[in-house]
Amino acid sequence: MGGATPSRPSATGGSFITVYNFFMEVKLNGEEGSLLLIKQGAEARVYESTFVGKRSVVKERFSKKYRHPSLDSKLTLRRLNAEARCMTKARKLGVSTPVLYSVDPITHTLTFEFVEGPAVKDILLDFGMHGINGERLDDMAIQIGEAIAKLHDGGLIHGDLTTSNMLITSGTNQMVLIDFGLSFTSTLPEDKAVDLYVLERALLSMHSSCGNVMDKILSAYKKSSKQWSSTLNKLAQVRMRGRKRTMVG
Repeated sequence: MGGATPSRPSATGGSFITVYNFFMEVKLNGEEGSLLLIKQGAEARVYESTFVGKRSVVKERFSKKYRHPSLDSKLTLRRLNAEARCMTKARKLGVSTPVLYSVDPITHTLTFEFVEGPAVKDILLDFGMHGINGERLDDMAIQIGEAIAKLHDGGLIHGDLTTSNMLITSGTNQMVLIDFGLSFTSTLPEDKAVDLYVLERALLSMHSSCGNVMDKILSAYKKSSKQWSSTLNKLAQVRMRGRKRTMVG
């Protein structure tokens, strides 16, 4: 893959929807511009495609029918541009992300590099079923902690730190962070702590059989971040609030 990080080898209107559906139905077998749906969420659809001969991913932010069309278009475009800016900023901070190829304000799409490799989620689930590879687990935890530290020290909050949004590239075993759709800029320890708490809850709910992976991640975070103290102090408070909500129900 071509250059997913500055410091390490690389690893991401109705007529428009009609065209997408047409491409999905006929499955044009990788022809330039064809689209194959690989994921759909509450805010966007993700397709595999090609871009100037390169395998790529297209993320389309679709309209919300309950909103006024003019307002919907403005909000969608604002969120699209914010995601592109945050992904670009992350790369400038030294975090591995897919290369952003293009931003289309008309079709509300981002096109970026296709990252070949499994999600951290799938690797950890495999560890849970077939046994843990300690060396590989430690390497992933260190990369995750270091990447989050770079984001936070640079004033960037990912907003959706789950193991589904972390890929490990085939061959290089490099961790690549994806999906900056909920990202925003902030220097507040509270926002950084919540970012970490989201990841902690995801690990506990999905990967408890792998041991306390979060401790390894936080250890790497602490070593890499210059602002770790205020963030981890705030994380302790966020955890307490989370426990109280769980107890109250």
